[in-house]
Amino acid sequence: MDVARLAGVSPSTVSRILNGTAKVSDEKRHAVLAAIEQMNFAPNQMAQGLKKGRSMTIGIVVQDISSPFFDETLRGVDDGLKGTGFASVIVSGHWNADEEAERIRLLLARKVDGIILLSGRMSDETVLKFAAQRPIVSTGRALQTRTALGFKMDNESGAHMAVHHLIELGHRHIAFISGPANNIDAADRLAGYKRALEEAGIPIEEQLVVEGNYHEASGMLAMNRLFDTHQHFTAVFAANDLSAYGARLALYRKGIRVPDDISLVGFDDLPGSSYTTPPLTTIRQPLYDIGRIATHALLRIINGEAARGEVPPLELIVRETTRRVR
Repeated sequence: MDVARLAGVSPSTVSRILNGTAKVSDEKRHAVLAAIEQMNFAPNQMAQGLKKGRSMTIGIVVQDISSPFFDETLRGVDDGLKGTGFASVIVSGHWNADEEAERIRLLLARKVDGIILLSGRMSDETVLKFAAQRPIVSTGRALQTRTALGFKMDNESGAHMAVHHLIELGHRHIAFISGPANNIDAADRLAGYKRALEEAGIPIEEQLVVEGNYHEASGMLAMNRLFDTHQHFTAVFAANDLSAYGARLALYRKGIRVPDDISLVGFDDLPGSSYTTPPLTTIRQPLYDIGRIATHALLRIINGEAARGEVPPLELIVRETTRRVR
């Protein structure tokens, strides 16, 4: 209200100028910008952005707002935006390509200056079509154009690393709780699991591969299905940490000790994995770094610079859920 009064315009005009949707005279726009700066209503970056026709907002599409996986990445995004004058608008795609596309259309209608897409089910072709309207940086895919950049972690190599660790400890019967069959990251992790076994000359036992959906409950249910097969195994590789948490609970309820009776490995290295009982051996994804680097890359594109960015590699974190076979 004070900005509107000082600029001599209506509050709705100020709001529409801030949202980038107002068609007003240069005189009114300059008056609003001057009032903003005079009253310290917004950082100088915002005023400068408005002069350039920017909304100073970044759209972020996550898949599951409640997931600690996305929490850690969003923390990196938030730190990447500090001091830039940009604010974020977060929406969820719920692992549904149509819903992701609808959320991106919503963000475009709000005049965001760019979009960070965290994983998802949309095709690369669809992402590139949206990137023709606003710059997009996406995780979980390999893209490199003037207005689009993708970061894809080597999930196959990470899974291979996890299973190779178990093989080095003497395990030969290794169960795998996979992710959803229609998820490319899950397919890559299954491929890494199989490659590690094949390279060690260990037969792949299909009965030891059980599909999950990356959530704790599915890890517990998958573990129970493994028990139902009556197959012998001494170790379990879960396709993500949340599945490993569920598997750990199922093992506990069966009175099976980790790692004395069965070794367990996860994938992601979520913050809580250091505090499970016992602390979880896992493959570390640099989730925080991914969020921060993706944000810096997007801001570069918005500023007309070349799209670039490189994230650290995956890393095996050995804690207390794995041990050598006796």
